[in-house]
Amino acid sequence: MQATQTTEATTDVKVRVEGVHRRFGWGDRRVDALGPIDLDTADGEFLCVVGPSGCGKSTLLRLLAGLLRPSEGRVAITTDAVNPAAMIFQDYGIYPWKTVRGNVRFGLDVQRVPEAEARRRADQWLDRMGLSDFADAWPDTLSGGMRQRVSIARALAVEPELLLMDEPFAALDAQLRSVLQEELLAVCQAAHCTVVFVTHSLEEAILLGDRVVVMSARPGRIIAERIVPFARPRTAEVRTTADFAELERELWHLLRGEVTRELSEMPAATQPSTNGAVDG
Repeated sequence: MQATQTTEATTDVKVRVEGVHRRFGWGDRRVDALGPIDLDTADGEFLCVVGPSGCGKSTLLRLLAGLLRPSEGRVAITTDAVNPAAMIFQDYGIYPWKTVRGNVRFGLDVQRVPEAEARRRADQWLDRMGLSDFADAWPDTLSGGMRQRVSIARALAVEPELLLMDEPFAALDAQLRSVLQEELLAVCQAAHCTVVFVTHSLEEAILLGDRVVVMSARPGRIIAERIVPFARPRTAEVRTTADFAELERELWHLLRGEVTRELSEMPAATQPSTNGAVDG
């Protein structure tokens, strides 16, 4: 199948991944990173992707963003926009030479949004993310959590049809992570954008997602998917329910099997010590 990334006429499917493989290198150094992958994401869905380290989760996001091309297969996004997707990275990806407002406005300025409208939308998201008092601050004066808020505000200010998030809260402490999870939950429920969210945290995936897909060890394939059975609007209190705990146990059983298989295939000298914990 020809490797492509295309746009299609409007349907209920926002993103379609068909027969996608991604390889890096050639000959003896070729690495099969991903595939085969077949995956549909519905318009307005919040899809969470979990899997072992190195299974190709981030590669999948970059394929969806158009930053990589498939080695085989096809990625199609249903849109009329030239740049329908915005991406949020774990390391924030904000520009140290721009103020907070300048960072939030960056995508709008690239799109040549008129000055008054760009400022209105930037200020709207600064307010929504609790950053209005820091609009003229420089990124190096902000905490990690505030920098991630800037990154989220910048992505949402351009009103993307597809929001791609690569472990955006992984570097934050547990308390701050919980706060930003709740903020993201509220923002995305209100904005009704389509989200593909990569995470190592099963709790985070269940809290945020409408559906969770589990990827295998490299080369990453989808080995399971589960619908999250909690209605929206959703709050963090859903974590305390028995159904939440049961789904987390089920997903952990699937994921642990893949992590164990990955470790068993590694040379003994390179196997990490887990000390009773598995990096999933």
